[in-house]
Parts: sequence; C-alpha cells; structure tokens
Amino acid sequence: MGALAVALALQIGVNYANDYSDGIRGTDAARVGPLRLVGSGLAAPTTVRAAAIASFAVAGLVGLVLAATTSWWLLPVGIASVAAAWLYTGGPRPYGYLGLGEVFVFVFFGLVAVCGTAFVQYGSVTLLSVLVAVPVGLLACAILVANNLRDIPTDRESGKLTLAVRLGDRRTRTSYVLAVVIPFVMAVVVSVDQGWWCLLALAAAPLAVRPLNTIRSGATGPALVSVLRDTGRLELAFAVLLAVGLSLT
Repeated sequence: MGALAVALALQIGVNYANDYSDGIRGTDAARVGPLRLVGSGLAAPTTVRAAAIASFAVAGLVGLVLAATTSWWLLPVGIASVAAAWLYTGGPRPYGYLGLGEVFVFVFFGLVAVCGTAFVQYGSVTLLSVLVAVPVGLLACAILVANNLRDIPTDRESGKLTLAVRLGDRRTRTSYVLAVVIPFVMAVVVSVDQGWWCLLALAAAPLAVRPLNTIRSGATGPALVSVLRDTGRLELAFAVLLAVGLSLT
C-alpha cells in the first residue's frame, strides 16, 4: 500500500506541477484539451503550486517510511522522481520542452514504478520486474504521445518542442501504435517464462481498438481527447490482468 500511495501522490503532484509551470509560461493560452487550472484562471498559480508541493510531500513522507523499513537506497530514487516530476515543465530548461518527456515517462512510470514496487515487496529487482515494467511504461508513454499529438499545432507555436513536434504528425501516430501493440507482445514473452496465466493480459486488447482506430483515422484536436481516457483505461486493465496472471503462476 505504501508503494501505491507514493505512486499516486507523485502522479497527482506532477499533474499539478505541469499545470502550474505551463500556466505561468503561457503555453496553455491556446489549449485544445481540457481546461487547466492556471491557464484558464480557475485557480491562482500559488494555489496550484502549493497543491503540487503538498502532493510531493505526501510521497516523500510515505517514501521515508518505505526506505526506513526496506532500504535507504530508495531515498535517491525518490528524490530523482520528485525532481523529474517538477522539471518536466518546470525549471529553466524543462525537459518536456526538449522532446524528452516520453523517455522520462518510460523510466519513471515504467521502470522506476514497477521495479521500485518489486524491490519494496521482495528486496530485489529481478529480470521479471524489468520485463513487466516495459509494457507498463510503454502504455504510460502512449498517453503522453496522444496528448502531445493533439497539441502539435499549439506547442509548435509556443516553442514547446515535444517529441511529437519533432517527429511530426505521421511518425507520432506510428509511435503511438507501437507503444500500444508492443505491451501485448511483452505479455506473451513474460508468459513463456512465467506460465500461460500471464496471457490474461491479452484480454485487455479490446480496449485498445477504439483509441488505435482514432489515432489511425487521422483525428486531430479535441477528437483526440478521448484517446487519453481510453489509453488510461487500457493501461489499468492491462496492468491488473497481468498482475492477476502473475499471481496465479
């Protein structure tokens, strides 16, 4: 439960931090997606920043407890996670504006989240935890890819050079498809080593149909907002089914 609390607090914190940093930079002025708190004027920047800091504080406090009961090596991992969350769109040179957002999402929402949880539970990072972290990280990346695909025109205008802006529309759509399809291939790979119960993750495949069709149809702007929701549901279903499968092996 502690690892789950840290993950949720960091997820909430990075969203508030992103809202705050993009808002004060003015990059949300012509936003296509759902309204942001700062950019839309619904909340003061200081309030959103305080919410981000509070979320990170919760993650830090629970993380300290986990480190005290497992290993103090978790501390630098936790510090790096908070720094990555803040510097995505914050700081003097936000890496999200340099096309590195997907890389960091894969590392922290995939490798660090899954392998860190495995370490807390079992005291070590195994090859299995890495293999499972890859599809989870890729599906998290797919959410960001869809988000940045939607925002290519406005991000290009504001000078936000996301990976989508650098790759262009067509190659960004291809990267989304790969980020969604490869996790199912990885589930098969894991099942070869762990047993056929891991193939339960394939039952999440129907949830991939609608967002994939939307991406491949060439949809743009607000029509891509639903892809974020559908991809989030896909990642949740895939992860839960794979976890159930692993527990049954």
